[in-house]
Amino acid sequence: MKKTDIINWLKEHEEKFTQVAQRIWDNPQLAYEETYASELQMNVLKEAGFTIENPIGELDTAFVASFGVGKPIIGILGEFDALPGLSQKASAIQEEVVSDGAGHGCGHNLLGTAGVEAVIALKEMMEQEGTQGSIRYYGCPAEEVLAGKTYMAKAGVFDDLDCALTWHPGNSNTVMDKSMQAMASIKFHFRGVTAHAAAAPHAGRSALDSVEIMNVGANYLREHVRDGVRIHYAITNGGLAPNVVPEYASVWYYIRAASKDEVRDILRRIKNIAKGAALMNETEVTSEIFAFPYETLPNNHLNKLMFHNMKKSNPIEYTDAEQDFAEKLVETIEDHLRQKGGTFGNQVDGLLPTNISFDDYIIGKTIQGSTDVGDVSWIVPTGSISTTCAPVGVQLHSWQATASFGTSIGYKGMHLAASSMALTAYDILQNKDNILDKAKEEFRELTKDRKYTPGI
Repeated sequence: MKKTDIINWLKEHEEKFTQVAQRIWDNPQLAYEETYASELQMNVLKEAGFTIENPIGELDTAFVASFGVGKPIIGILGEFDALPGLSQKASAIQEEVVSDGAGHGCGHNLLGTAGVEAVIALKEMMEQEGTQGSIRYYGCPAEEVLAGKTYMAKAGVFDDLDCALTWHPGNSNTVMDKSMQAMASIKFHFRGVTAHAAAAPHAGRSALDSVEIMNVGANYLREHVRDGVRIHYAITNGGLAPNVVPEYASVWYYIRAASKDEVRDILRRIKNIAKGAALMNETEVTSEIFAFPYETLPNNHLNKLMFHNMKKSNPIEYTDAEQDFAEKLVETIEDHLRQKGGTFGNQVDGLLPTNISFDDYIIGKTIQGSTDVGDVSWIVPTGSISTTCAPVGVQLHSWQATASFGTSIGYKGMHLAASSMALTAYDILQNKDNILDKAKEEFRELTKDRKYTPGI
């Protein structure tokens, strides 16, 4: 079986996987609740002859699907959780399917399905050729809260991999050649003393006041951090009634920076601000970490191979109807709010780019945003790409993105990603150019032999 055979097999079976992605898009579920997508993918993989391990660690919707024997062991990462408040029809007009419902505004209906598509194509090849080695698909929940893969890493399911491959829907065909940021997700809970806000305010100690004092302190901290650091928060509990001094109040922080070490230091300072706010207002404060993923470590050797195989895959071609949809969708976004260039900072051409771009990873070069793929990239060499699944100008986590990811535009990008990953894994199984040895040496240089430690 040659690469052209893999490409032809994928082409013949596109509709099957389009329907899988469509069904997941039609049934969006939030982090840790993705029972529909998880069960659907497990059933498809089980029918294809994969062995399923589920649940993984503490996560009921996490699973690993395996085929093959021995080395190398190649993992393909998938995700399937949706986002709150992004329910949307596949329309260029804002139309919710369910009021305030969930929607796939990050394209995870595509992301996971492409991985399923890729590993099943690889299994067909391995059976025909009697190829030695193992392939795995990782069904990873809760990426949107940046913790699913961390829990899976705690369970040790990535430890014996030789490499991992993944991708993300975007608005260009490119290699993920920049590092995404490390981050911490942490909630602070303040406890005060309740009292009648009018008759006895002196007897109360407002937990909400402490939250607001803390937020003021954090806002002043923004002036004294490196460029690119992000500190954002939401008050998740601010009391129940104006005439009752709140006994309890909570605030949820996301802290992002170029490296986990930098996030850790900013987190230390944020915790001190919280302690100071509690002291100023005579309240008590506790905190809990919900996610603490690493920055991603792009692997140039794997990325170059993925780039090569994107170019070997069938190119995307768009119909006049798809171009018209893209134009109408982008017209709904004010000019100054449109995403400039590709999703990951690369140069693009047209509303629906078909060109493929790649630049070598430069250590320290980051883009805003985070993913728990970072944890995996600190355990094994990890390659990643992005494909055109939405028009240029559309931001991820928007209703326009949800709309596009439920159309043929999104599905065409998904199939290109599946082909790119399948062909790359094929080369690795064939030990092309000793790629794994080179990727592992690069990984050792990037990590400097620092060991991965789960953040939660």
